[in-house]
Amino acid sequence: MRGFLLSELGFVRSIGLMGFLKIITSCFLINPIHLMHPGSDNFLSLHPMKTLCALCLFFFLFSCEKAINIKLDNVQPHLVVEATIENDKTPVVVLTKSLDYFSQISNEILANSFVHDAIINISDGSTQVQLKEYSTPLPASGYTLYYYGVDSSNLSQFIGKLDQAYTLKIQVDNEVYTAQTTIPKLAKKIDSLWWKSAPNNPDTTKIVVKARVVDPPGLGNYIRYFTRVGNAQFFPGLNSVFDDQIVDGTTYDVDVDRGVNRNEKINFDTYAFFERGDTVTIKFCNIDKATFDFWRTTEYNYQSVGNPFSTPTQVISNISNNALGYFGGYAAQYKTIIIPK
Repeated sequence: MRGFLLSELGFVRSIGLMGFLKIITSCFLINPIHLMHPGSDNFLSLHPMKTLCALCLFFFLFSCEKAINIKLDNVQPHLVVEATIENDKTPVVVLTKSLDYFSQISNEILANSFVHDAIINISDGSTQVQLKEYSTPLPASGYTLYYYGVDSSNLSQFIGKLDQAYTLKIQVDNEVYTAQTTIPKLAKKIDSLWWKSAPNNPDTTKIVVKARVVDPPGLGNYIRYFTRVGNAQFFPGLNSVFDDQIVDGTTYDVDVDRGVNRNEKINFDTYAFFERGDTVTIKFCNIDKATFDFWRTTEYNYQSVGNPFSTPTQVISNISNNALGYFGGYAAQYKTIIIPK
């Protein structure tokens, strides 16, 4: 369509404006002079509807656009860090290299994106350990996950503690990256869980899980939550992080949406529901502001993909040296509810 419009524009240029007007207005029995001289007594009065049609055709042919192809520069890969530490658990660090936005994704490319042989140290101010690289196969996806963790022969040498700050140092490819996080106090908690049938839903197997949450007085209690059904993997909520600006110092009830696997297609009509017979475990985590900001901006960008009216938002990382990702501490509480069939 654009090629046709461009060729028409070239034709107009070759015969001149008046010649062009004579051709298109002859089809509507309009004197082209009337179009060029609005002061004429016959302007828009001789054939008003035909004149309007001619004008529309005129501006349509002159409003065509030229396609512009923009060649994007190749961007050097950045280090991507996903590092977490949870109370009563050992730290886990996954390192990868970023991919171009329009890169083709395959198991081989993903496998090659992992960063190996990095030197990673984590410290709580009094104890420092160097993490070792491990691998674990992921049968469902067909590739292997590589990660760094505490020496498996002595896991107890470094365990996450509540109300404790941590420093992470990564050395790879002659570059040094650092980050800090805190496992906060377990201040904000779930008091109780219950369930009810999904309202206004003809499918009686669909269930909504409710939670009563107690928020202590004082702003700055940030949380992130995950859900699990049975013994499956924990998945974060579609909107998984929340602050306490509105609920500060209150006890409130809230629907707990089922966590989502962002690698799969999401049915936005039903994703939030659980089902009768499910055993649901909620992982309710207090987090620091840096972890909150990372996931708040990440999830906003995820949900804005394809929306031309969304406002671009930079994902906020707490890793130095222009690395991507985050180092986050989690003060986790686990609550389970069994939904009868």
